[in-house]
Amino acid sequence: MSYREETKVIRIGNQVIGGGNPVRIQSMTNTKTEDIESTVAQIKRLETAGCEIVRCTVPTLEAAKALGEIKKQIGIPLVADIHFDYKMAIAAMENGADKIRINPGNIGSEERVKAVVETAKERQIPIRIGVNSGSLEKRFLEKYGKVTAEGIVESALEKIHLIEDMGYDNLVISIKSSDVLICARAHELIAKQMNYPLHVGITESGTLYSGNIKSALGLGIILYQGIGDTIRVSLTGDPVEEIKSAKQILRAMGLRKGGVEVISCPTCGRTKIDLIHLANQVETMVAGMDHLDLKVAVMGCVVNGPGEAKEADIGIAGGIGEGLLIKKGEVVRKVPEEELLEILRQELMNWKQ
Repeated sequence: MSYREETKVIRIGNQVIGGGNPVRIQSMTNTKTEDIESTVAQIKRLETAGCEIVRCTVPTLEAAKALGEIKKQIGIPLVADIHFDYKMAIAAMENGADKIRINPGNIGSEERVKAVVETAKERQIPIRIGVNSGSLEKRFLEKYGKVTAEGIVESALEKIHLIEDMGYDNLVISIKSSDVLICARAHELIAKQMNYPLHVGITESGTLYSGNIKSALGLGIILYQGIGDTIRVSLTGDPVEEIKSAKQILRAMGLRKGGVEVISCPTCGRTKIDLIHLANQVETMVAGMDHLDLKVAVMGCVVNGPGEAKEADIGIAGGIGEGLLIKKGEVVRKVPEEELLEILRQELMNWKQ
């Protein structure tokens, strides 16, 4: 069963998620939101990389007011991230936030939650209810003895019902953990108990290296089960890297078409060229070619290269001083080794789908 086909459709600015719509890619700025120029510059870089929804932290009234100017200068929906202060949630919505992210458990009394919900209701702004394992309430820790998937889900459902009881169901849910298996299990449990779209990610996953491994594993498990309507790969580093990783994960799961997929052999004793450097050059070169939808192979020898590249649309294989240009496993021509990259670039620039 594909749960994402059945989830409620939610509009976030000029995007929609849920109901079988494409899984959208999100990221979060790491600039000071009050610094409008820096924040806009980073969001534009994210847009260029393929980000479809962006979130900014709103810790101050100045940050909330900055949202209005930021929104004028970007082309994707803007989400306000709120911690503790319900007044910031209201101010963010008054200044044009397309969605707000709150944890109703840490913004105070039920009256304060209701004040936020009433503003959202008036403006038809969706609320993302976010529950993280790191902020799980003490009573759920005591009930289950530790952080568990069951405790995370129970906490989230409690908050969903609280807001539903206030007459509002324009909701997106996120239940995250830095533990891959707990996170996957929590999504399996909650997908059976409600039909709101799910924002999926492994929180605090780590650096570019370890974070990508954990995110790919966790998101792969969850997405494969038909769960997840929008994703974020949380990495310690440049948020543009999150977009690159998210796109690769969605392509690998068959949930995103377009762009160039690079496959390359792991090198062996037959390799006669600097394959690692060449493969990295090719990956950098094709990063912005989202108008294409094809597979490129970069192989290290002319012996097995053509055969190994037969599943790719186009490929190159290196030899001693020369290389091969390959299409659908067939050798098209030999070229000097130093011209391999440029020949491939020209072929891609002139590629007819």
